[in-house]
Amino acid sequence: MSAAPREIDAGARGELDPRAWRAETASLGMWVFLATELMFFGGLFLAYLYLRTHDPEGVAAASVHTHEWLGTINTAILLTSSFAMALAVHAAKQARRKAAQRLLVVTAAFGLAFLAVKGIEYGLEWRDGLVPGLHFTLAQNTRTATLFFFLYFVATGIHAVHLAIGVLTVLWIAWRLRAAALPDWRVDEIDVLGLYWHFVDAIWIFLYPLFYLVNLNA
Repeated sequence: MSAAPREIDAGARGELDPRAWRAETASLGMWVFLATELMFFGGLFLAYLYLRTHDPEGVAAASVHTHEWLGTINTAILLTSSFAMALAVHAAKQARRKAAQRLLVVTAAFGLAFLAVKGIEYGLEWRDGLVPGLHFTLAQNTRTATLFFFLYFVATGIHAVHLAIGVLTVLWIAWRLRAAALPDWRVDEIDVLGLYWHFVDAIWIFLYPLFYLVNLNA
């Protein structure tokens, strides 16, 4: 007997569809995980908000020393990676295994490009003496500037770690797609992975204006 009749019979008897149950539990588990991550980043956002409201001029003066053009490039890279991931999820749901595999590799490539640009940016910031506690030689060596760059490195550093984990996971899933079959549970994996990837990208969308586009007139 084929799988389809069994699923129809199960639905007719009021039984749970194992396929739907697996997809829903996997999605719920990822949403719970992302909620805990959001609370973690939320603490950093609140710390930034406190600093911004208490010394907006100092935050603006410190933000001038960030490399806005590199942050803008990385924003474009991550937005493109999210588009590639969305296409990969769509291809997987249509059982287009090879297309999904190629799109996952493209997504990971954009993620690696982001990390490479971020590494270059960190190098420039070290050169400019913008690393609190290790190499901070900024002329406007104020408490606000120190706290601003401390929050900057903590927030962007943790974000980079999350992205690196995402890149490794995407490449692992892409490698496992070399098999000829594309079972339903593999499609669910890719769908849940897409949620994680979009979350990491969304966090950057918040970090970008907070650290690079400070506007006192806003």
